Amino acid sequence: MSNDKYSKYEVIVGLEVHAQLSSNSKMYCGDSAEYGAAPNTQVSPLSLGHPGTLPVVNEKAIEYAVKIGLATKSEIREENQFARKNYFYADLPKGYQITQDKTPICTNGVVEFELENELKRVRLTRIHLEEDAGKSIHDIDPYFTLVDLNRAGVPLIEIVSEPDIRSGDEAMAYLNEVRKLVRHLEICDGNMEEGSMRCDANVSVRLKGTTAYNPRSEVKNMNSMRNVKRAIEFEFIRQIDALEAGEKLVQETRGFDAIKGITLSQRSKEHAHDYRYFPEPDLPPVIVTQQYIESIKAEMPKLPAELKYEYINKFGLPEYDARLISDDKATSNYYNAIVENTQNYKAASNWLLGPIKNHLNASGKDINEFELKPKAVVALIALIDEGKTNFSVASANIFPALLLSPEKTPFEIAQALNLIQNSDEDLIGGFVQQVLAAMPEKVAEYKAGKKGLLGLFVGEVMKLSKGKADPKVVNKLIAEALS
Repeated sequence: MSNDKYSKYEVIVGLEVHAQLSSNSKMYCGDSAEYGAAPNTQVSPLSLGHPGTLPVVNEKAIEYAVKIGLATKSEIREENQFARKNYFYADLPKGYQITQDKTPICTNGVVEFELENELKRVRLTRIHLEEDAGKSIHDIDPYFTLVDLNRAGVPLIEIVSEPDIRSGDEAMAYLNEVRKLVRHLEICDGNMEEGSMRCDANVSVRLKGTTAYNPRSEVKNMNSMRNVKRAIEFEFIRQIDALEAGEKLVQETRGFDAIKGITLSQRSKEHAHDYRYFPEPDLPPVIVTQQYIESIKAEMPKLPAELKYEYINKFGLPEYDARLISDDKATSNYYNAIVENTQNYKAASNWLLGPIKNHLNASGKDINEFELKPKAVVALIALIDEGKTNFSVASANIFPALLLSPEKTPFEIAQALNLIQNSDEDLIGGFVQQVLAAMPEKVAEYKAGKKGLLGLFVGEVMKLSKGKADPKVVNKLIAEALS
């Protein structure tokens, strides 16, 4: 297989992300949208599409769509109409899906993200509202496919990008940014493994330097970012091999086999009007006024990019720290709660990304389950800043004890463990004189230029003080004595 054959081409990718909205009820009725209930317990004549039932638009879903529109700098439509998209699936009880066809609520947005220190921009064609289908289950009964209709009618947004993505790595970075946005906005939990965020990839290839598009393959319903990347990379090779062999590519829908790492043809898809869209006769248009948009904008939280900028430019954090903290909404909330009560912003970051993160990873918890309130971390930082202890002692001794007794303060723990650091210069000065008097040869070597011996003197003083001497004071007094 010659690499030259593949280097002539580039891959063209557009992604369609389906994100389940975190509303309590379904898109067009009041049935519960809670995840994980027993099969077919969250249905009613409305979500099953029984004759005579009428849909009503979920207002919370409109609010969430406006939020993602604002976050992606989209144009938000005033008059929103709904349409029926006709197709038959066993898990789509009505035989059609209520969606938005010609009037998506958001258009012309953009998602920006960094990849290998380069800013990337992916344009958005549209974001529209629709309802989810149910779930077909193939691995319980060996002879029959089972259907759970709890998910039928759950509200979705579909985020459709322009074909601006040029690699599997770019696709993963884009999806990660979309997931960060919906999580920060708290409109979707972004859990791809649970199906609350799914992705279809439209993949084609063309010779570098050309502008025309070849027929694309739509790889459907992938539930992990890694699988999206794998599918794109497989399609890149498959389509080039076909073109180089003189075959004609056709527009088609394909599935991804995650075990084999290949895509498989499912059906040809020559025209979008196979779905026979027509206006939904039972739903009047939804009007989204500018006043309503402004009210949503006033309640918007800071987004990851804004938080990262603030952490770097206002709090002086390194880019690495700022990115890790801003990437996760719960983590940034916890950090913000710490720095409301301390100006030692870097110490707050060190605790959060060091001992706290290590503890959470070891215990399999997330920050929302962390035993200590932010005020406890503020007190730990103050204990060190006031010279009552140092980070090494606090992280190795006080922090673990605090986790077991979160009702106590760090100072109470330090006192109980006899770990309060001593900054008395007269006392520490006596220890310094004892150490230097006992090591005249080493003192002579230090004065002759062997400056590395300073650590030896500090260590000996710390031993005499049983670890309670303030290391800053120890270093200062030793330096003065030796000069």
